[in-house]
Amino acid sequence: MTLLDTLLMPFQFDFMLNAFYIGALVAAPTALLSCFLVLKGWALMGDAVSHSVLPGIVLAYILNIPLIIGAFAAGMACALATGYLSGNSRVKEDTIMGVVFSGMFGLGIVLYVSIKTNAHLDHILFGNLLGVEPHELWTAGIISLGVSAVLVLKWKDLLLHAFDPAQARAAGLPVAWLHYGLLAALSLTIVATLSAAGLILAVGLLISPGAIAFLLVRRFAAMLAVAVVVCLIATLGGIYASFFLDSAPAPTIILILTALFVLAFIRRSALTRRAERRQV
Repeated sequence: MTLLDTLLMPFQFDFMLNAFYIGALVAAPTALLSCFLVLKGWALMGDAVSHSVLPGIVLAYILNIPLIIGAFAAGMACALATGYLSGNSRVKEDTIMGVVFSGMFGLGIVLYVSIKTNAHLDHILFGNLLGVEPHELWTAGIISLGVSAVLVLKWKDLLLHAFDPAQARAAGLPVAWLHYGLLAALSLTIVATLSAAGLILAVGLLISPGAIAFLLVRRFAAMLAVAVVVCLIATLGGIYASFFLDSAPAPTIILILTALFVLAFIRRSALTRRAERRQV
């Protein structure tokens, strides 16, 4: 076997091709959304919603309805509950998020162990990239296309809302629609990434690309493009590397994103120190 045959080996298996397909599909919406989450300081919101969809998945299984419906309903319930509680109490929003998502995650675990199911909990929590079914590809593709299109078309309005909601309201923008629309996009994106990264690791895809792009560029339009490219490289590269490392694809993707963040941070720190020396 030649070196080229070895390098192309992952592309000879259908399960690897499906993993590449769904990885590419979820890269764009997660990367775009991560930019807004980073700017708004909503990193914990992504974590909260990703954990909170578990009871919705279990209830959907019990009621014999599509899991995507239960996951989306639970994600929106978490987001709405967090918004209501933070707006009607003196407790800070990050504390409310921690209470709500830990409570819903605990509820999901209790419901899961109380029923008999063939669905493996590890696949729900950590993803099952190598076992992606064709219908999951279609679901992820439709959600990814819809969420990405909305974010690209409305990025200027969402950007103003992220920086200054008061000014966005004064400018006549539908602030409430933008706020809950972003939460709905977050919930849908997490549903799309269930097969790819699972509930726990999805938060890495929803934060790291935007954080890396934030360190590399200064313009938001460029930040969106860089985040998508970074997420594609990490996702496809992680799946490819996991084949030869005999590791799980989702954690490998997150490790690559973490390594890229460290490199971006080192680069930004070096540029800052150089600029300071020039000023001195």
